[in-house]
Amino acid sequence: MVKIISEKIMIQKLFLIFLFFTLGVRSQNLDFRIVRDLNKPIMPLWDKTMMGVSHSVYGAMPVVAGGVWLDGYIHKDEAMMRNGYKSAIAITFAVATSTGLKYLVNRKRPFAQYPGEITQRDSHVGPFSFPSGHTTSAFASATALSLSYKKWYVTVPAYIYAGFVGYSRMRLGVHYPTDLLGGIIIGVGAGFLTWQLDKAINGK
Repeated sequence: MVKIISEKIMIQKLFLIFLFFTLGVRSQNLDFRIVRDLNKPIMPLWDKTMMGVSHSVYGAMPVVAGGVWLDGYIHKDEAMMRNGYKSAIAITFAVATSTGLKYLVNRKRPFAQYPGEITQRDSHVGPFSFPSGHTTSAFASATALSLSYKKWYVTVPAYIYAGFVGYSRMRLGVHYPTDLLGGIIIGVGAGFLTWQLDKAINGK
């Protein structure tokens, strides 16, 4: 009886391993197909625009944190000024987490993994792909804005912009969809975590 149960458990484990392996392979294939399709055909003007969108996050991060704080300062709103500090903390935490994970995961970028099929259109990138740092930054900034103002006309454009940044990374051939997903989770999570910690500490 014990032997039969052990054999069943072993079979279940082998089945789960097979299932995860199969799903993993399919996920990798889907990742590749999406990037390949979005990466082609050649469109110089569109690609130049995508480069601008991608690298706009470097300016967006300080503008979001500084802008929220300045808004509070101008209107003498201490809560909004505090939101500015929280925005800076959330964005910094998200970027640090994303950067650390890149070196832990060591995933090759699409153009490096499939040099004959994916065209690299952004030369200013490091060697590792997961998660997408630009997407992380964009979604952390969008979440900070959303939590600071809680207005649909701020939240919707902010997340549309963040999504556009994510798309641009695939168009430029430097990230997979799952890299973007990782960046979204980290960026959004960092924002909500920062706000929740502040609420727990200060009771507001």
